[in-house]
Amino acid sequence: MDRKIIANTIENEEVRVAILEDDRLAEVFIERLWENQKAGEIYKARVESVLNGIGAAFVNLGDGRNAFLYLNDVKGFSIKQNQEIIVQVTKTARKNKGARVTTRVSLAGRYMVLIPGGKESGVSRRISSEEERKRLKSMAKKLRGENYGVIIRTAAENISEEALIQDVESLCSLWSEIEYNSKKQSSPCLLYRDPGLLGRVLRDELTGNVSEIVVDNEEEEENVKSYLSILYGDNTPEVTLYGGITPIFEFYNIEQDIEAALSRKVWLKSGAWLMIEQSEALTVIDVNTGKYVGKTDLRHTIMDTNIEAASEIARQLKLRAIGGIVVIDFIDMELEEDRKLLIEKLESVFQMDKCRARVFSVTQLGLVELTRKRSRADLRSLLMRSCPCCGETGYVLNEDTIALSLKRFLRKIGHANHTKAALIETNPYVAEYIAETYLTHWEEELDRKIYIASAPSFPWNKYRLDIQGTIERVLQKVTQLEKKGIEIKKAP
Repeated sequence: MDRKIIANTIENEEVRVAILEDDRLAEVFIERLWENQKAGEIYKARVESVLNGIGAAFVNLGDGRNAFLYLNDVKGFSIKQNQEIIVQVTKTARKNKGARVTTRVSLAGRYMVLIPGGKESGVSRRISSEEERKRLKSMAKKLRGENYGVIIRTAAENISEEALIQDVESLCSLWSEIEYNSKKQSSPCLLYRDPGLLGRVLRDELTGNVSEIVVDNEEEEENVKSYLSILYGDNTPEVTLYGGITPIFEFYNIEQDIEAALSRKVWLKSGAWLMIEQSEALTVIDVNTGKYVGKTDLRHTIMDTNIEAASEIARQLKLRAIGGIVVIDFIDMELEEDRKLLIEKLESVFQMDKCRARVFSVTQLGLVELTRKRSRADLRSLLMRSCPCCGETGYVLNEDTIALSLKRFLRKIGHANHTKAALIETNPYVAEYIAETYLTHWEEELDRKIYIASAPSFPWNKYRLDIQGTIERVLQKVTQLEKKGIEIKKAP
């Protein structure tokens, strides 16, 4: 399988990294740069309150809402109000929930994970060769120190002892620096920030079958080359700078794949389809034969549909970053042997999933239950919000997603049209949000005067861009809209 990593880093407000497998979108990672308390960050925090009744404490990280700490995660000492502790973010804030933190800190390198204060000497479960596991287990025990444990990552398979030792020494040096800073600084404060979204993806996802890394930012190209030379020496994938006018995600058809990944309905190649319903508690997936009528008999038609659906379900959960409880309503199968084959298929397609999944047997109601580790915010919660126009019963793209889509379009048009002014017409709520959040920065970055018209007739996620030429011509259009009672937003 050929894999490519495509990085969209040209915008100041957002970084997006996509992984293509045989030119098909497999995963997408998105980070809005103003988001607080990202997973992996380490803080010197102050305990705000301890709630023994729910076995948890709330701790102040210094910015934004308090983070949630399970008391069971606190090993070796008790917690009290105003106490200073070192914590690491394990789950970023989402919707109405603050970030989750733990006192069990871990630092990930290319081949190793260092656990300060731990006693572990483990090896990734994804390394299947018994001979290699035995070698790496021996190495883990050798590398474990008195004051830290180690876990050897999947990327360490067939890697030399020297490289593993170097990785551990680098992580120990990093932890010493964090400890030193924690003693010098007062709480609450940030002690450690990981290498950023693209750096994390390269660290965690770069395997031998990655043929190319494509970036759209010249500065980032140099950073990637430097980062790869440190980690891999001369044996690195090709790094390409994309310089086309069409935005990079649009050029590689990633935008349309992301849009499809936000849809509830997913068509399979056979003509069958899935319906994916997400809720706070769990995700429900319904499998339907749709247009597929099979080739032999009903039993094989049902079985073929369910097997095809199992593979696509694994892909969709990974692509959409869906975790937690998942309930799947496959098409009913009468024979136990068919149900057994389906479970075996599900277990096999999830076997190489980094987010550990556990598949349970078919229930009495004919449902299959599984759990998948939640490692990051799911795609829908990142890009969408409950609809403000229909009593919040549905979902629409959130204001940031619309705004950044608009900015990419404005940049694209600007390459072909070097005018100094632009008029954007969009929904009043979105217009207000863009004016308050982005407008001043966009004008500076794009070197263009921008006016935003609040158009009540525009649907929530629609906009129109009008580049008239000179500022005077844009102002004429602005004046016409104002005479019609349309409110115009402009930067100070």
